[in-house]
Amino acid sequence: MSRIAGRFARVEPRRRVRDLVLGLLSDLPRKNCWSIAEWAGEATPDGMQHLLGRAKWDADTVRDDVREYVVEHLHDEDAVLVVDETGDVKKGTHTVGVQRQYTGTAGRIENAQVAVYLVYAGRRGHAAVDRELYIPRSWTCDPDRCRAAGLGEDTIFATKPELAARMIGRFLDAGHRVGWVAGDEVYGGNPKLRAALEERQVGYVLAVACSHEVTTDAGKFRADALAAKVPKRAWQKLSAGAGAKGYRYYDWAVIDLAEPRPGSHQLLIRHNRTTGELAYYRCWSPAPVPLATLVRVAGSRWRVEETFQAGKGLAGLDEHQLRRFTSWSRWVTLAMLAHAFLAVVRAHEHARDPAPNGLIPLTCNEIQKLFTTLVVRPVHDVAHLLGWSDWRRRHQARARGSHYLRQAANQT
Repeated sequence: MSRIAGRFARVEPRRRVRDLVLGLLSDLPRKNCWSIAEWAGEATPDGMQHLLGRAKWDADTVRDDVREYVVEHLHDEDAVLVVDETGDVKKGTHTVGVQRQYTGTAGRIENAQVAVYLVYAGRRGHAAVDRELYIPRSWTCDPDRCRAAGLGEDTIFATKPELAARMIGRFLDAGHRVGWVAGDEVYGGNPKLRAALEERQVGYVLAVACSHEVTTDAGKFRADALAAKVPKRAWQKLSAGAGAKGYRYYDWAVIDLAEPRPGSHQLLIRHNRTTGELAYYRCWSPAPVPLATLVRVAGSRWRVEETFQAGKGLAGLDEHQLRRFTSWSRWVTLAMLAHAFLAVVRAHEHARDPAPNGLIPLTCNEIQKLFTTLVVRPVHDVAHLLGWSDWRRRHQARARGSHYLRQAANQT
């Protein structure tokens, strides 16, 4: 917390942001302004809501502090930046960026809010270092709607790959160096993102669709057509890294591509040894690299899924009940900080005792349980708990009364 303390001019928001982050790390079944304020011992949620919505502080500077914290403690010369988006299912039409769109969280088209994240993944651990909210065209074409949600009138539409390029640029402009970027088909199929990475001399292993066309010395082919031409002797069995159930072994093949731009252009193909499913990746590096390096980078993409799972399950990344952009950016930034804390503690514990006798190394889940139980579990008296029960019921009564008044007005 000392890293971000200087971002708050007054002592009150400094103390409250600490309580909010501790609340995000707590074992509360639901994490929002109400539940965290009650957990922290406050009489109402007004202070937490003020911190997220109206207090004077810049979430982007705190985001930069989170990035520096993660890179300092999880630093790895072979680290990979992974880009991916995740969606939060929402109701209504007023939450910033919400519309009916596909989200992998639900596995279908839902009314959802989608954000793109940048994850720093190395041998010591992984954590999100940047975020951008995806604002659909249905919003950017409606300045009044943007203004009501706290977006600037000059907000313009940006694709998810453009948001990814923006975040990668910020990471590099901050003076950090990384050799590789990984991502799924949304990013691999975008030539502008690939060109931007090549211009900055950052290698990439980006997934592409089976229908993606590439050019070889023999001509232009679909990715799946090239895979059908690979001889059996060209496949190599390699691990894409350790998973929850052990090492993930696949068969891999790589094909050199004929591109006019400098660097090593290749198509990487992954064959699932159990299901026979194929996956395809566009690869580029300033100089040729071994197949094992490309496989390692491709395998790093799973780290973003683990980051989302831990960020949502342990730090309340997706539990915000906030409509305006400022509140959203502040909540997710502090949730990123909370998860980064767990990832850093995990990294240091693994370095201190990499093979505890008869135990698996500490996980982020176990660290959260121990931290909450031993360090930050608050104890409140009966009067505090009953006071919050009264507050909730009074608020709900006002809300119900307002609903009935609107319903009566609509009927007349």
